[in-house]
Amino acid sequence: MEPIGDPQLSDDQFDKLARIVHHDSGIVLTPAKRGLLAARLSRRLRALRLSDYGAYCDRLAGAGGTEERRHLLSAITTNVTAFFREGHHFEELAAKVLPKLIASAKAGGRMRLWSAACSSGEEAYSIAITLLEAFPDAARHDVRLLATDIDPAMIARAEAGRYRTADLRPIGTRRLLRFFTSEGETCTARAGLRQIMRFAELNLHADWPFSGRFDVIFCRNVVIYFDAGMRQRLWLRFARLIAPGGHLFIGHSERLDGPAARCFDLAGATHYRRNSTPPPPWS
Repeated sequence: MEPIGDPQLSDDQFDKLARIVHHDSGIVLTPAKRGLLAARLSRRLRALRLSDYGAYCDRLAGAGGTEERRHLLSAITTNVTAFFREGHHFEELAAKVLPKLIASAKAGGRMRLWSAACSSGEEAYSIAITLLEAFPDAARHDVRLLATDIDPAMIARAEAGRYRTADLRPIGTRRLLRFFTSEGETCTARAGLRQIMRFAELNLHADWPFSGRFDVIFCRNVVIYFDAGMRQRLWLRFARLIAPGGHLFIGHSERLDGPAARCFDLAGATHYRRNSTPPPPWS
């Protein structure tokens, strides 16, 4: 059915959609976000040729609901990112974190880094550039950088590694020439940069398809959208996954709290180091 006019999102419909979003992603949509949700979903209604949000709620509850829920999360996810955003984190990664990890990798150890909620990939590539500047032959060792996001469209963009030249200005000319190829108004990450990277769609609140420990996790400007329970549960999952001595970087407006806080020591501005305290069970 063709959309008619400008459909209105009722209180009941907003509540249904907000519950689905919270259940699937941990993101809290307050009533103040009602207009934003309606605006973000209006294009989806047109694409599906649905007349109103009631029909969309029915779609979510129907046979194709599981797949459509992915489109819903993609529509409401905020993807604000930039290369070397919160630059002090990359300075600390280079100066305080990587030297020991590189020495271990050169001696035959493994190094694992994770850009959780990587959006369109700028953070992950910033990590990779920082790593390769300190460890140019990282690809010849057991070194991997995992980049994940809940939005499959963002993962596709990140994996393509193609960006507007203007968006790459923060990395500087030297890095641009070394790590990207220029194609007019766009640049593409070179194979040598992507060689150590792996991209995957991942919901931070669903099951994780890995069990090995990470040395470094970046999860920045994400939990500000979660409620306290979801946020603290995620911190605890990170505490279980980060090796003792490993590092967690979070957003500038975020703070580590809840049961997992005892497992970390502050190592810098929104930079935490995993200590030896066993993580408590989640009740």
